[in-house]
Amino acid sequence: MHTVTIVSSMDGSEQKALFYFPPESAPDQKGDPVPLLVQLHTWSFNYTQCTGYPRDKKWAMIAPDFRGPNNRPEACASKLAIQDVLDVVAYAKKTARIDESRIYLSGWSGGGHMALMMAAKAPNVWAGVSAWVPISDLAAWRAFHGPDAYGKGMDAACGGAPGTPETDVQYKARSPINFLPAAKDLPIDINAGIHDGHKGSVPISQSLYAFNVLAEANGFKDAQISEADIQFMTREAKVPPALAGETENDPERKRAILFRRTAGPVRITLFEGGHEVEGDAAWNWLGRQKKGTPACFEVPKSSDGIKSSASGVQDVAK
Repeated sequence: MHTVTIVSSMDGSEQKALFYFPPESAPDQKGDPVPLLVQLHTWSFNYTQCTGYPRDKKWAMIAPDFRGPNNRPEACASKLAIQDVLDVVAYAKKTARIDESRIYLSGWSGGGHMALMMAAKAPNVWAGVSAWVPISDLAAWRAFHGPDAYGKGMDAACGGAPGTPETDVQYKARSPINFLPAAKDLPIDINAGIHDGHKGSVPISQSLYAFNVLAEANGFKDAQISEADIQFMTREAKVPPALAGETENDPERKRAILFRRTAGPVRITLFEGGHEVEGDAAWNWLGRQKKGTPACFEVPKSSDGIKSSASGVQDVAK
């Protein structure tokens, strides 16, 4: 894995990324093209954070900077940041032989925010999107945090706190929930720890509302989670008795699944935990997705034990 410099196709600036591709996928080598994993860093970090990837899968991996921490207008799902993610995909396709039917996107926390935004803004690029503990509605998240470090970062990106016509436009434009209907038909897997928002920075309502928008967009309005249940789970950090039976034993997960529901190509999972990600579980699920085929949510009988350079469960509190 090494750092590469990619010239932005939008403003001509030099943008950094971490990049790796298997030697056998070099343009002068023979053999099949390889899948590409695009990994997105968290809210307060940059591209250097994304050092874990599924080595044994023999995938290419690229981690864009997309303008670094979300504390300035150029970052935080801006048009520049969105184009930066698309630019790294184009760079990878020029540099290695990439299987375009298996281009995957994963992110957690702030990376989950950007993963949902990229799902909406470029749905035809991805074979699957895995979003963990994501932010979907910036105005609601700003109300949750107030003027703390996260709130100040949002204010810096959006020109101030919500409540004026100018800032409200910015908060809306940078919130994936307003654009997710465009991700109709795309396999998307959303995951949140039930205690997040109590022991963590992102309330689970951010994931649950995103799931509801996608469920309706895909024609599964009856799969939406009720407002009362969203409020209960967010407030109490537990699943109400009426939903307690909607769970699953998933051998690829280290954290117990407390609630799981699908709506066509979209799935929501609430697990026992907080502001965390299970990288191996994300990559296992992504590896079963391929463009042109229905979303695959089949749970294997036993874990295939993907090895990676990251631990199975990572705390992504920042």
